[in-house]
Amino acid sequence: MAQKKPRFSVSPRAFHELEGWLYVLPSVLLSVSLVLIPVILTFLLGFTSWSGLGLPRWIGFGNFKHLFASSTFWEALFNNVKWTIIFLIVPIFLGLLVSAALLRTVRLRFLQTVFLIPYILPTVIQARLWQGMIFNPESGVFGWLAKHGLKITDPLITTGGSLYGIAIVNIWAWWGFLTVVFFASMRQVDEELLDAARVEGTNFWQEFRYILIPQVRPTLMFMMIMTVVWSFLVFDYVFILTGGGPADSSQVLATLAYQYGFQEFDFGKAASVSAFTGIIGMGVIVLYLWMQRRGFEI
Repeated sequence: MAQKKPRFSVSPRAFHELEGWLYVLPSVLLSVSLVLIPVILTFLLGFTSWSGLGLPRWIGFGNFKHLFASSTFWEALFNNVKWTIIFLIVPIFLGLLVSAALLRTVRLRFLQTVFLIPYILPTVIQARLWQGMIFNPESGVFGWLAKHGLKITDPLITTGGSLYGIAIVNIWAWWGFLTVVFFASMRQVDEELLDAARVEGTNFWQEFRYILIPQVRPTLMFMMIMTVVWSFLVFDYVFILTGGGPADSSQVLATLAYQYGFQEFDFGKAASVSAFTGIIGMGVIVLYLWMQRRGFEI
């Protein structure tokens, strides 16, 4: 008798593909349950009015209309934009510059560990350290300078300086991390290329501008894109140091969402702010992926 062919057979290639999907299935399920579903629910909640009790009431684009008509929202958005510009320039430039200096000075490379210490400190400790020991007009460095004739106002209590005072604290912690990242990238540059350039008589700035920056361009581009994303998510430093004040001068989108949700108990408005912030973040990531496919160079 002729053997019957099995009704269902799986080729080795299909089996291996199925096996691969089984390996990644737990990660996919975790990402869907902890990331995708909450994102979708938050976005939908932005179209409702909900105090946290009972069922949400669908109001369409009412929350977004309220946001776009609110001067506080536009001030918070503008503060996020200013924050982004500051962090795209100051800490990134410092990180690149110090990384290039460490590359030339072997004996001082241990300093990258020192520079990283502020980054690994808890945010609350960093904020209180600056607030109490530096900005404080009575017991801090500013107070000491005031006693010696140099009067400097605590930037955290002024409407014109609060955002920049917070940025200084965050930069103090952030630039060390960037230094470690950029230094690791620069150490991958071909040493023969650097040696040849030095034999030709290039100085530090020429090596920095024409060799190191082009060689670490992918890392630099990625960190710039992530800086934009993180700048629109900043919350902890602002919340701890000023809470968005004084007079909303340091308000950002994240603290505005917190105010709507946990002070006014209007979670629909809070979700609409979060959804708007998420759209900005997704837009930046899509731009980054498009730039990668196009081979865009900074």
